[in-house]
Amino acid sequence: MPEGHTVHRLAADLSARFGGHRLAVDSPQGRFADGAALLDGRVVDGTDAHGKHLLVDFGEERLLHVHLGLYGKWAFGQGEPPAPRGAVRLRLAGEPGWAELRGPTACEVLTAEGAAALHARLGEDPLREDADPQRAYAAVHRSRVAVGALLMQQEVVAGIGAIYRAEVLFRCGVDPYRPGRDVSPAEWDALWEDTVLLMRAGVRANRIVTTRPAHRSQRRGRPVEADRFYVYRRGGQPCRVCGTPVRHAQMVARHLFWCPTCQPA
Repeated sequence: MPEGHTVHRLAADLSARFGGHRLAVDSPQGRFADGAALLDGRVVDGTDAHGKHLLVDFGEERLLHVHLGLYGKWAFGQGEPPAPRGAVRLRLAGEPGWAELRGPTACEVLTAEGAAALHARLGEDPLREDADPQRAYAAVHRSRVAVGALLMQQEVVAGIGAIYRAEVLFRCGVDPYRPGRDVSPAEWDALWEDTVLLMRAGVRANRIVTTRPAHRSQRRGRPVEADRFYVYRRGGQPCRVCGTPVRHAQMVARHLFWCPTCQPA
């Protein structure tokens, strides 16, 4: 599932491409036909992202809400859109080009009230200017649930997925099984700041890279695929820092990776 940096990048790309333009909106698949009719012929006023949720503002309390889920994907192009192929849920077309959306978990039109309710049920997003890390910490600190599980709860922190969860906990030396209430304020500040740093870098590069140059096989240039992560998908391989085999388990139905030496219990 795309993590928060991907959705923020999509919001910026959609705004740059379609902002201020009047669009034709349809649903070749037919499943979003009623929603598309509400947006067709309207001007894009702006975009927003909160965690893994994307909002496109078409004015007059008509906001397109998209959650990609596991299978959702956008495609973009110039000129006239091609004949639809496959299950195209939503198509946007205008002078700047076109965009097609396939396979999202959610694709709906919200009012301003509905969008406000969506924001209210989501946790703090490290990529939003209005984020309050102490509000997130309050939820973490009063919980006995493992911090590795809490970071995946979108009502606590919005936008973190399995990759950022594993990598930030490793970089900050925090055992993923530690109860949230045992995470100190200083540790939380470090986790939050590192998450902001990594996710902002993810938006800029449109990919996740968490390793420092000193821990890569190639210290210069664009990191190769095998050098991108410290622990994620490296179960059984030696830790890049200490050499201990990286451990792998399941937590909240997602793959978890950690180093028992660098992240002591």
